[in-house]
Amino acid sequence: MAQSTYDIIIAGGGAAGCVIAGRLAAADPTLSILVLESGPTTRDDPLHTQPARYLYHLRPESTTVRFNVARESAALAGRAPVVPSAQCLGGGSSINFAMYTRAAASDYDDWATVYRNKGWSCADLLPLLRKCETYQIQPGKPTHGYAGPLKVSFGGYFPEIGQEFLNTTSQYDKTRGITDDVNNLYECNKYGRWQKWIDSKTGTRSDVAHNYIYPHSANSNLHILTGYHVKKVVFSGNRATGVEFVVNPRLHPDTKTEVLTATARRLVVLSSGAFGSPAILERSGIGAKAVLAKVGVKQFVDLPGVGENYQDHQHFFPACVAADSAQTLDGIVTDDQVELEKWTKQWNANGSGMLANNGLDAGIKLRPFKDELDAIGDGFRKRWLEYYVPSPDKPVLWMATMSQFIGDRTNVPKGKYFSVGWFLMHPESVGYAHITSADDVDALQDFHTGMLDAPSDMALHKWGYKRTREIARRLPSFRGEVRSRHPAFSPASEAAVVERAEPTPLLAPELVYTKEDDEALEAYIRELVSTCWHSLGTCAMKRREEGGVVDSRLNVYGVEGLKVADLSICPGNVAGNTYSTAVVVGEKAATLIAEELGIPLEDFTTHLTAHL
Repeated sequence: MAQSTYDIIIAGGGAAGCVIAGRLAAADPTLSILVLESGPTTRDDPLHTQPARYLYHLRPESTTVRFNVARESAALAGRAPVVPSAQCLGGGSSINFAMYTRAAASDYDDWATVYRNKGWSCADLLPLLRKCETYQIQPGKPTHGYAGPLKVSFGGYFPEIGQEFLNTTSQYDKTRGITDDVNNLYECNKYGRWQKWIDSKTGTRSDVAHNYIYPHSANSNLHILTGYHVKKVVFSGNRATGVEFVVNPRLHPDTKTEVLTATARRLVVLSSGAFGSPAILERSGIGAKAVLAKVGVKQFVDLPGVGENYQDHQHFFPACVAADSAQTLDGIVTDDQVELEKWTKQWNANGSGMLANNGLDAGIKLRPFKDELDAIGDGFRKRWLEYYVPSPDKPVLWMATMSQFIGDRTNVPKGKYFSVGWFLMHPESVGYAHITSADDVDALQDFHTGMLDAPSDMALHKWGYKRTREIARRLPSFRGEVRSRHPAFSPASEAAVVERAEPTPLLAPELVYTKEDDEALEAYIRELVSTCWHSLGTCAMKRREEGGVVDSRLNVYGVEGLKVADLSICPGNVAGNTYSTAVVVGEKAATLIAEELGIPLEDFTTHLTAHL
């Protein structure tokens, strides 16, 4: 690396980091910026640009994700869950499910009021949420933007499963109704088509790498170095002046292993995510004394909140057999050459078809009514009264269709599948993630997900299963259930799994679950509940005395010249897939940094017109 000194160093080329780099490079092309990303580049790779290919990146041998293994947990039947996190340029935006799901407005308002972070309310962030996107679905929607780099659409195909879900729920659940925008920020509890981070004109994924970074390839002052891990922050006195970094041998096996140093004249920004950013801080001596002492790191700043407050969402996709006539992604995922050739030809021709789809086509942000609260039971009532009642825009579950099999395909026959899945929007359970080595950046962390530690989460999951199952078995394409992806109900039970079946009539009675059925359901939840890959919160933007790591301008407490800007700064969870929140954190960080450096942020889309 010929150059070693830069104005700004960004440790991590994920969603937020790329937004920051792209915005600042556009605002001042003379600003020298180094982005250090531990994973590979993604440019023009169909495995990234084709939206339907996302499960490819979750293979055990994947080089685009890091698999974080947690502690064994009694709440998970002794399992040690594995939580993937993106490790490639663009971060999760380059490999996620491309599902456009924004937080509830009150989630961001909580950041401003409950956690006392001025400038982070929904009203403050709405201009940035609009700035990042071009909403291609319908003009004139006040909460959406129409001139941003990231395109939002319904994708290039509307499979039968999504259509059937909307038709079925309109008859099965007449209490909620339909909306033309399930992500308008301010309301929930209506069914609708689900938006996607997909460009309707090209059929490509709307990731940050291709929309914030690669258009700046001609800018010689924007340096992107992939395949290198940031080890620690370098300080001069109390001020961050650079970083130490090392090669990722999986990507550069022939490169000499040595510790390299890059110097920052003006600012260091950590943007390595909910696992990476707290780990860099701890290896730099910033964290809880007891945690650092275990691995022999001398404490530099006492910040016991580092690595704490870990949060995620928890999901299920109980698989059902689909009719042969249904279009699903199963052929693409299993490398069926006939399917791949058919859909690749269509995608190459006009950006449409199943490769321009993610299988998530219709759903709802669900908030229970009184009779449903009674069905959920007392295990959730306290959480409901304290957390949800004051915020009527907050849903408790996301529920939607998935037009493919999700999970371990071992012993699952080749075929077509679908799910009506769900995840908890604001799980009460909280965990932590801390380093176990002072030097080894690849060492597994001391990581506890917290999943199901709170009884309220179990109560919601049990209701989520029963609710989604009733809908799934009423869809016209339903042909039975995959036994291995459902609870082990007694064959004599009314709730027994039916492997081959025709759709249930819309007005048929709902299944009745016995005490034994509920016990089987609870065991199933403990054995199969899984991450949504939405890790956040481990460098929380809170008051220092309340476990905070950064202030409302994203400055790390106790030092100067060091910010954190990624999902780790979220003080509380959000009711949505976290890509949208990562982008708005990046946009906000770019605004704060530009203000501090005296750089006016120009209109990003105007600046890039010649490149796009």
